[in-house]
Amino acid sequence: MQSEEAYWTQRYQEEKTGWDIGSTSTPLKEYIDQLEQKELRILIPGAGNAYEAEYLFKQGFKNVFVLDISKEPLQALQKRVANFPSENLLHADFFTFEGQYDLILEQTFFCSFEPSKKNREAYAKKVSELLTPAGKLVGLWFSHELDAKGNRPFGGSKEEYLDYIAPHFDTHTFTPAYNSIKPREGNELFGIFIKK
Repeated sequence: MQSEEAYWTQRYQEEKTGWDIGSTSTPLKEYIDQLEQKELRILIPGAGNAYEAEYLFKQGFKNVFVLDISKEPLQALQKRVANFPSENLLHADFFTFEGQYDLILEQTFFCSFEPSKKNREAYAKKVSELLTPAGKLVGLWFSHELDAKGNRPFGGSKEEYLDYIAPHFDTHTFTPAYNSIKPREGNELFGIFIKK
């Protein structure tokens, strides 16, 4: 079986990145725009081409860290934003990664890996471990049933997501995104969760 790193590297090399909208998603941009603490340590796991990281960095957030299992999107970000700190580009497996952050931004990462109960429980536990006390998980989750053919991105329901997230987080908000881009209207949930 192909490793996750090889799988994603091949997807980037073949430009099979249908999830990539080429810019910061509107719900996350509007969330970022109201953040006032520029010193926050922010992690974006499974970041892909990391337009959110680029936007944050250009808004003056210097403690932005991008994590991906493939080197391809990390190199693409470094090429686009030459002065982005290379030490903040983390080539690693999220599930074994260690660190401490004030904010984790979720942009379809949860929906990218095999949707087993084990994986989804491990995701929620790992996000909690990576956050400082009262740290926040903020982002977007696809709101649709799992593809019968097992194609990525894998979806789920609000209730299912909460089953995994609620043991580790208090829910500040988790509602259909009102400001999704047109192709994703009615198909995204925006959430803000605070570490218990």
